[in-house]
Amino acid sequence: MIWGVLLIALMLVVMMGLGMKANRGVAASRNQGIVDTGLSAFGYKQELLRDMGGFSNFAISFSIISVLTGAVTLYGFGFSQGGPAIMGLGWPLVTIFVLFVAAGLAELTSAIPTSGAIYHWTSILGGKSWGWFSAWFNMIGQVTVVAGIDFGCAGFASSLLFGEPTKGQLLTVYGVILLSHALLNHVGIRLVARLNNVSAIYHIVGVGVLIAALIYFGPEQNVSYLFQTGFSTATNSSTPYWFAFLVGLLQAQWTYTGYDASAHTSEETVDAKVRSPWGVYLSVAVSGVFGFLMIAMVTLSITDAGAVAAAGGNGFIVAIEQAMGGTFGRVILWMVTIAMWFCGLSSVTSISRMIYAFSRDGGLPLSRVWNKVSAKFRTPAHAIWLSCFLAFLCGIASNVYAIVTSLSVISLYLSYGMPLLLKVYAQARGVWTKEDNGPWSLGGWSTLVNLVAILWIGFVTVLFVISPSDVAVTSTYTLHHTTGLVFGAVFVVLLVMYGLFARKKFAGPHLGTYAQLRSRMGRQADSAALPARPIPTMSETAE
Repeated sequence: MIWGVLLIALMLVVMMGLGMKANRGVAASRNQGIVDTGLSAFGYKQELLRDMGGFSNFAISFSIISVLTGAVTLYGFGFSQGGPAIMGLGWPLVTIFVLFVAAGLAELTSAIPTSGAIYHWTSILGGKSWGWFSAWFNMIGQVTVVAGIDFGCAGFASSLLFGEPTKGQLLTVYGVILLSHALLNHVGIRLVARLNNVSAIYHIVGVGVLIAALIYFGPEQNVSYLFQTGFSTATNSSTPYWFAFLVGLLQAQWTYTGYDASAHTSEETVDAKVRSPWGVYLSVAVSGVFGFLMIAMVTLSITDAGAVAAAGGNGFIVAIEQAMGGTFGRVILWMVTIAMWFCGLSSVTSISRMIYAFSRDGGLPLSRVWNKVSAKFRTPAHAIWLSCFLAFLCGIASNVYAIVTSLSVISLYLSYGMPLLLKVYAQARGVWTKEDNGPWSLGGWSTLVNLVAILWIGFVTVLFVISPSDVAVTSTYTLHHTTGLVFGAVFVVLLVMYGLFARKKFAGPHLGTYAQLRSRMGRQADSAALPARPIPTMSETAE
């Protein structure tokens, strides 16, 4: 138990330390009168409506992380792998390292605030080829995140509505949820921003209500139960407990995805160089605290560990029924389902902005279609509908939920790691200097923070690629290590696409004044070797 308490204390120390260091950087830049130059530095015209405040920017990432989604839908998976220790030890362990990743991304968000985010950062630091791959990894990750969130929401909703839903009923609910998210995102950023604000408050209140209810019904276990190792239904002669525990970290790691949404919506955020990076970092920090309190209380309320582990995707439902039972338990589960709906809404906002930014630079097939901006609502309408359609396709196959969530973690964190790696390389060569930093800066801590983040990303990528993931293709054939095989196939397809199309035809993003930084990396800006492309105007991209 002492190690668990120390781990939680370390989580809080890291959380506060990084935040205080960044706050000093922001304060110093305010004193120097540094201002946000907007998109002019990149050479883009401001097309998306810049109307988001700081809380709205935070709210979108906080809603996508959604401890009432990721920590809930994979609760049974995590518990079956590592038992209660996954909650008491695994959650704070993952949180500590994700804070380093979030801090590194927040620094880049402050330095280069555009809706392309990771794609633009990687292009500046590594060139158009690095940018192209990072954009694709990010899009694949975000599409599968939308699929994981909304399919999980559909699973909870259909179970509450139909008891034991058929595949047709499940897919119908799934389609309706995606349709609602597409429509609302199409209507406009103001409405979605208000809903994101409601979502953030709803999540905080919802977690509070859940914790209070569990306290009222009374925990069944001693606090030491949270840190109890050894329980697992996934161990066998080839899978020891320690490895099953590591695989179970997927629960927390998948929860912490999509917080780059605050960077993707920076073009729509006022004072983006300060508010957007705080949105990235605080969404992880706040989720870390509230998420731990929630899953700790749920775990301490379990009466039959075997039943929770055996329930799979319904593990959280079983745990709540054990703790509360009856009507009140169903009310709590509906509250959680609504939180998942909010989470999916924010995720669609994020992926649509990424698709818009990448297609604006010709990075996608049929880019002229996907970069259209609605003249009436000033939202990337076609990108919104494309993201929801692709997410629906991800949910058609059976028994692939763990595959989809694992693939989203691998793809997203690879895209997160690429600009961090390139920045460390640039710092080591003296190319990236303090003058290139934005107001939200870690100063002398930056390199160490980025190195820790890169090592963690490498670890979780390898872990989830090699982790056991079996899918029954037919009644007689089971595909083993499906996550690794699917990711390998995706990577091969990307290599082929790059060789046949992107290597010669993709020009990369407009670098604007950042072309000087690109040149400092030791070679000419990629765009200099290609014919100049006209910057899209409102009349060319609006419907």
